[in-house]
Amino acid sequence: MSSENPTNEPRPRVLIIGGGFAGIECASRLATASVDITLADRHNYHLFQPLLYQVATAVLSPADIAAPIRRLLRNQQNVRVVLAELLGVDLQKRRANLQQVKVPYDYLVLATGATHSYFGHEEWAASAPGLKTVEDALEIRRRVLLAYEAAEWEADAEARRAKLTFVVIGGGPTGVELAGALKEIASQTIPKDFRHIDTTTAQVILIEAGPRLLAAMPEKLGLRALQDLEQMGVQVRLNSMVTEITEGLVSIGSEKLLAENIVWAAGVRGSEVAVTLDCELDRQGRVLVESDLSLPGHPEVFVVGDLANLTDLHTGHPVPGVAPAAIQMGRHVANLIRADLANLVDGEHAPRKAFHYRDKGSMSTIGRNRAVASLGGRQFGGFFAWLIWGVVHIIPLIGFRNKLSVIFSWLWSYFSLSKNARLITGRPKMKVKRVRGVDENNQA
Repeated sequence: MSSENPTNEPRPRVLIIGGGFAGIECASRLATASVDITLADRHNYHLFQPLLYQVATAVLSPADIAAPIRRLLRNQQNVRVVLAELLGVDLQKRRANLQQVKVPYDYLVLATGATHSYFGHEEWAASAPGLKTVEDALEIRRRVLLAYEAAEWEADAEARRAKLTFVVIGGGPTGVELAGALKEIASQTIPKDFRHIDTTTAQVILIEAGPRLLAAMPEKLGLRALQDLEQMGVQVRLNSMVTEITEGLVSIGSEKLLAENIVWAAGVRGSEVAVTLDCELDRQGRVLVESDLSLPGHPEVFVVGDLANLTDLHTGHPVPGVAPAAIQMGRHVANLIRADLANLVDGEHAPRKAFHYRDKGSMSTIGRNRAVASLGGRQFGGFFAWLIWGVVHIIPLIGFRNKLSVIFSWLWSYFSLSKNARLITGRPKMKVKRVRGVDENNQA
């Protein structure tokens, strides 16, 4: 089917907000449809978020897991890419407000994703950054690497321990992966790089409010992840609710943990655009969509990816906020738009198919030769799961350069126990309570 329009009649306008997994998949699947597509994103790149934690822990550089959206869609003649942020949507007039420009649409696909949720404590964000963007990853990397540099100068023992204490809040995949990677940095990557501190004494503490890790995966794998982390030296605190976070301090009830490095991986909420739609939202700020992913009362508007809350009619289970689900949602919406255009009768759309998520499994890496996976009804961990995790995460990377770069970085890290991207960006500012003298040769 060609995207050409020989009659020169106005073609349906499809506006896609968000260049993540769902948005890119939807646009690509409409490549041969007789529509005019505008894809808008506030960033000029598509980000492979599952590997973002490896940027935060200095294994990969941002360019390894990101690609310019314009390059991805440059050969698609019916799409226009714009760099813009969505400010709001006029559902009645079918117009989206992109900063100073109001863009009309016949179909609107909202794929704006999710952001951090601090459960009503937004003031915690300054002390405990989350991990959703490249900027987040670079900030976490900067703080982690700067902590060791500051500890090298620190002569006060208590202050030095706080600098070498890393707290990760949240026992989901991101928290587990971050905790394992942070411990590997301390114990394997940098011990020989410093003269006045023993980096292997660094504490990595993983805090989870629930009774187990990886709650979305089978209980057996959560237990395996717990055992692996503890064998690596990570302190795992289950059934522990964080009650306060201030600079250098995490409170769990009356217990106080001195830690200058805190990372938030405990919750997400839908992007702010959801509150402008005047529709029903769940407790996490996600849109409660119809079974076909459309906005209730507006069949021309679709909400996909992490912004959508949907219970699969086939399984009775909520569709998870993971990359495979987002990709399948983008594909489903593209197919619905095609079907609408092909089956429009007396101005009415033909009945639409409900979205069904095909769960191909889940997995999480923990550290070198350590991972857990649930695939095809089978559950396993260890080296084999770690290999599968690597293959599964290499395949979707867009661009031949990205795959080669990531493979090289992983091989180098595996055999050399080093990290390729240990760069402190920005202007480093260290806080040292008592500066160690340059002639002091004592070890910490």
